[in-house]
Amino acid sequence: MKKQTKGIFAFVFLGGIMVTSGVVIAFPGIDPGTNPDFTTTGTPADNFPDEQRAQFCGSSNAKSTDYVREFSIPTLCTNPLAIVTDYDGNVWFAETNTGKIAKFDPVSETFTEYDNSLWPPGGRSMMWGIDYAPDGSIWYTDESFDSVWKFSTLDETYDRLSYPSEGNSLPQKLRIDGSQIIINDFTGNKLTFLDPNQSDDNVNYLSIPSPMDDSVTADFAIDADDNVWFTNWLYQQGGVLVKFNQNGYLESVANSDEKFLPLLDFIETYQLPVALLTPNGAVFGDDGTLWMADTTSSSFFSFNPISEEFTQYTTAVPLQSTFGNHTGIVKTPISRPYWIESDDQGRIVFNEQTANNISVMDPKSHTLVEYHVPSKNPYWADCDPGNGVIDDCGVAQIFDFTINGEKIWFTEWVENNIGVVDTTVPLPLEIQLQSNSLIISSGNSQEFDFTISSKSEENLSSVSLISSSTHDFLDVVLDNTSNSFQLDSGASRPISVILAVSDDAIPGTYKVLLGAQLPDIAISKYVTVTIE
Repeated sequence: MKKQTKGIFAFVFLGGIMVTSGVVIAFPGIDPGTNPDFTTTGTPADNFPDEQRAQFCGSSNAKSTDYVREFSIPTLCTNPLAIVTDYDGNVWFAETNTGKIAKFDPVSETFTEYDNSLWPPGGRSMMWGIDYAPDGSIWYTDESFDSVWKFSTLDETYDRLSYPSEGNSLPQKLRIDGSQIIINDFTGNKLTFLDPNQSDDNVNYLSIPSPMDDSVTADFAIDADDNVWFTNWLYQQGGVLVKFNQNGYLESVANSDEKFLPLLDFIETYQLPVALLTPNGAVFGDDGTLWMADTTSSSFFSFNPISEEFTQYTTAVPLQSTFGNHTGIVKTPISRPYWIESDDQGRIVFNEQTANNISVMDPKSHTLVEYHVPSKNPYWADCDPGNGVIDDCGVAQIFDFTINGEKIWFTEWVENNIGVVDTTVPLPLEIQLQSNSLIISSGNSQEFDFTISSKSEENLSSVSLISSSTHDFLDVVLDNTSNSFQLDSGASRPISVILAVSDDAIPGTYKVLLGAQLPDIAISKYVTVTIE
């Protein structure tokens, strides 16, 4: 295997790849012979010194709620990341601390991990992208060794393909699209297309450079006309949304004698909103709307390709258990939506990295359901774990998920678990709005009512109100209402809020989130507010 020390000795998480309070994390090389604080265990935990094992290996203690069930991976400290399901419902995921592909059978609830003889001892790599092919092969990316891997589920063998790199590549998300594989090169600033049907010894890549220099190329989505949409941006400095006419480009390449064709002839760009700073995930809904997740805020956005309008949505404020705030350093906790997908019901699904949630948004009903994942690692938040473990504080670093019917499977990178959200479980609450929209003039305020109704057979204690706005000039104020209360089984509770618009408000259309938070789930609806 081609040796590249950048992956063995350090990971660098850039601009929202792994944003945890703005910290850049490095993994030092380990020499057990000279490190007095190194205890050999014979497990992948040996890739970390003793003092880092609690942080990166987690507890491997699977937990459950009424909506989420977790499963502990038998091997310790595997750091599971990219995840996908096959046509039979089996769950496959990549282990970044072992170089292995693993399978989970949901019927027997058993794991199988497949040894990778090509993986270097002690090698570690973030494997962000994975997909399952019709021939039973699994393709996935490997950032440390600039590779694309193929694992055959039929003969249980691995093949490694070198990824085109000039020393700055980071092959990230991967998607099998018909007869080709598409990969975004995050730091190499390009899209790469390859034909998986070529022989292993003769694989040709087509790399499309991005139009914005010195930026990153984030996740991509494909519309109904096979156009590829992706974002180019500079960390917290903004960027552009790019539409690439791949069919037109490839047809022109096939019919031209020119070695290179002007890329600008086949792309359109749209300036991203000022508030959209780190758009990682992207997906098209079934109505042709493009959705993007912003990892440096609590927002996700929609883009209408016809009207060319962006709309900003917000999540609920994260539970304090996810950020701890032991020292008081966290002034404005954010949820950090990361990747985003759509299911076969037209719902939009995304992971909230620092809120420890898997969330489902229904664009038709404007309902947001945020499922809270029970496992947490206290070493990734302001929990002051000290020499012990603080229960229910921290995050599990849920970096990837996959949708299979009405179930959402996900990985917990620092808790050594995989988990599943069952969206068929009845919700305990229903939110009914006075109306779906209202109009307010700048400098004015308006009372707005909604009702929280219990659908549970048990009394619901510790119900908290959710009221979030995307902009400071549109404030939501409780009107003589307690923020926390008990809701008896079958009962309803009317809630009144004041929507206040400041004098300096920018006219436009905005979304306000109203609902209720329980310890394991939050249910809310969006109100469309037009400011005149």
